[in-house]
Amino acid sequence: MSTQPLTQMRIGVLMGGQSAEREISLKSGTAIHAALLRRGYDAVALDVDAALPEQLRNRKIEIAFIALHGPGGEDGTMQGLLEIMGIPYTGSNVRASAIALHKHAAKALLGYHGIPVPEGRVIRRTDEGTAVARPPRRKSGWPVVIKPATQGSTFGISIVRKPAQWAAALRLAHHYDSEALVEPYIPGHEVTVSVLGEPHKPVALPTIEIVAPDGFYDFAAKYEKGRSQYKCPAPLPARLRKQLEILAVRCFAILECDGAARVDFRVTPRGRPYVLEVNTVPGMTETSLLPMAAAKVGIDYDSLTERILESALRRARTA
Repeated sequence: MSTQPLTQMRIGVLMGGQSAEREISLKSGTAIHAALLRRGYDAVALDVDAALPEQLRNRKIEIAFIALHGPGGEDGTMQGLLEIMGIPYTGSNVRASAIALHKHAAKALLGYHGIPVPEGRVIRRTDEGTAVARPPRRKSGWPVVIKPATQGSTFGISIVRKPAQWAAALRLAHHYDSEALVEPYIPGHEVTVSVLGEPHKPVALPTIEIVAPDGFYDFAAKYEKGRSQYKCPAPLPARLRKQLEILAVRCFAILECDGAARVDFRVTPRGRPYVLEVNTVPGMTETSLLPMAAAKVGIDYDSLTERILESALRRARTA
């Protein structure tokens, strides 16, 4: 696909925002902006705030490259604003973004289509209240994972191993979201598969196994250099790696994602995979997992950025 039409258009790289993932978004957006400039595009960096519509008009933005993570950027609201303003954008559309970010809604849809997902329940702060919701009664119900329904980067997530930890974990999750998702803890491996392409033509990239301290891939393990190890391709049986790639592609297609997405799994010691979540705006720092997987098949960072940019061009042509 020729990039000549795009080089004549002004691209706004939307980054920052007000979610808990603001700092990670700024790093992703800065790296994307630099890559576009290296490729000769007319790209400007925009730190998203309430004045964004005015910024888009004043800077004469014709295409938006979304580098926003979490609520306000990955949940369909930004995509809806850009559609109202008639500005094509990268990545998944309003519906796919909104469903994917809400972990419980995404699990319900994926589970309906036969994708293996963990069981779980939602505890709403406005319904039961953090102090009223009851922990599991049976010993077999522990440990559990408690996390906000609509956050990324493992903000607000806890592994709860005994009743004494229950209330504090719920309060932490409810600090980030009015809905907390409670799931059984799945022992095993943390594995992720990135996917590129269109909703009906997705292609899986090599699997990555994440080896985190104490087996818990929290914020520190994710972003503090050297705390976690990444094995790409994952040292798993070839048949299991293929199964994970197929599941990731199916998730991408079911949600009708576009551009790029990352599907996170837990794989039990016996090799049974469970889909934990689908990220429709994966991290794009120079050391993020999507660029890492792409590099394994010969797609360098700048080429990866261009491939994601092409999703906006497809959207513009469709419109």
